[in-house]
Amino acid sequence: MHTTMSALLSGHDGASPAIGAPDRPWLTYDGLRGLTDDVRSALNSMGVGRGDRVAIVLPNGPEMATAFVTIAQVATTAPLNPAYREEEYDFYLSDLKAKALVVMADDDGPAVAAATRAGMAIIRLSVPQGAAAGYFTLSSDTAGNGDSTPPAADDVALILHTSGTTSRPKIVPLLQSNVAASAEHIRASLALTPADRCLNVMPLFHIHGLIAAVTASLAAGASIWCAPGFNALQFFAWMKEAQPTWYTAVPTMHQAILARAGRNADIIAENPLRFLRSSSASLPAQVMVQLNETFGAPVVEAYGMTEAAHQMACNPLASGTQKPGAVGIPAGPEMRIAHETENKLVQGTGEVVISGPNVTPGYEGNPEANAKNFFEADGKRWFRTGDQGAFDDEGYLHLTGRLKEIINRGGEKISPLEVDGVLLDHPDVAQVVTFALPHPKLGEDVAAAIVLKEGATATEKDIRAFAAEHMADFKVPRKVIIMDEIPKGATGKMQRIGLAEKLGLVEKA
Repeated sequence: MHTTMSALLSGHDGASPAIGAPDRPWLTYDGLRGLTDDVRSALNSMGVGRGDRVAIVLPNGPEMATAFVTIAQVATTAPLNPAYREEEYDFYLSDLKAKALVVMADDDGPAVAAATRAGMAIIRLSVPQGAAAGYFTLSSDTAGNGDSTPPAADDVALILHTSGTTSRPKIVPLLQSNVAASAEHIRASLALTPADRCLNVMPLFHIHGLIAAVTASLAAGASIWCAPGFNALQFFAWMKEAQPTWYTAVPTMHQAILARAGRNADIIAENPLRFLRSSSASLPAQVMVQLNETFGAPVVEAYGMTEAAHQMACNPLASGTQKPGAVGIPAGPEMRIAHETENKLVQGTGEVVISGPNVTPGYEGNPEANAKNFFEADGKRWFRTGDQGAFDDEGYLHLTGRLKEIINRGGEKISPLEVDGVLLDHPDVAQVVTFALPHPKLGEDVAAAIVLKEGATATEKDIRAFAAEHMADFKVPRKVIIMDEIPKGATGKMQRIGLAEKLGLVEKA
């Protein structure tokens, strides 16, 4: 097992292209290695080296991919969402204790303002005219002598924050060994080889894109074609140009792609995929079946989270072994079920826990969260994922929802994923997210936000009547909202927690 990113990305011949992008020459593996040497020299001369934290605020694309890969072999990377506002950068840059900020050469936006106010070094990234995809140069007014010692296995390679939906975001440090282990787990699960090419549409400030698309591909000596972000209108044009063997996305992206697949059947036929991958949220069984039928390729659903450096479970790749509604079998770390309140392992349904080389050593500066989320059992250290689920007789994991998202209707516990699955069987429903609606007597009731298929005319009453035919009365949504689009987070995931407030369904005190 490789223990650092440097080791992970060494030993492959440079014949296969590594990084591509729209209308750009490919950056070969040799070019990527040369860029790494240049970045190390540049950062060291700017006073940045091993152990220093470098925030990266760059648009999605090949430069963001190579900046992460190369800087992580010199210092600690902290990618941040380019869409943040200045006050958000004030918080994140301070919380990270970042020493420097990397931005595009002409960027004078809110991240630069926040970093300047904090007295941080500003490092500007430039792309020479005609340069290969991902190639860049760095410049800064700051000079110094950074520690040039290569990072070790127990050095932090990547820092990300949890989403902070219900509380202050927690800092998740991922070691070089965590990142390397997860990349190897994904490479093995997907049987990636130098012949593979990933079309990346995932944001590269998020663990899914950074590890599953970029790092795992490079670990296999394969290539990545980096889109500037997700755009359903452009996806098939990118597919035609990139000629990928696979892509990875969140369920809402897959659904948007399916909506345009019919008019792009020729591109699908001319560019057959070896497989499709879905992660970061549960993929509705109906969507998995439609994707498989549309692309004629296995749809591999995986289960991941930031604290695990992404992948924890994955459906097998062999044709016919994917189970709709299941997030797969353990694919890297060991996985068990734990009691939801007591620190012990149990059989049946409970909280999913993991232990393995890809798991973060713990939240930074947060002993309370560590005490709550980690425990010792059977001679191992286990991390609580916050997800409720159970393994079936064949070892596939089925999730019933986030423990914080389970709806408690007067003592009746309702899985929003179960309600989603029923409502998606309605012929007029394209997307659905079930969520808790505060109730004065029951505590919580069931609500659902719905996006209808194009041209559909179903009403709230129709959908509630359909639900009543297929599930117990207490699970039927008391409130159904039909929308043009469901609010999503920065990574494209639909967010259940707080949705009632976002939709104006909760009276303000």
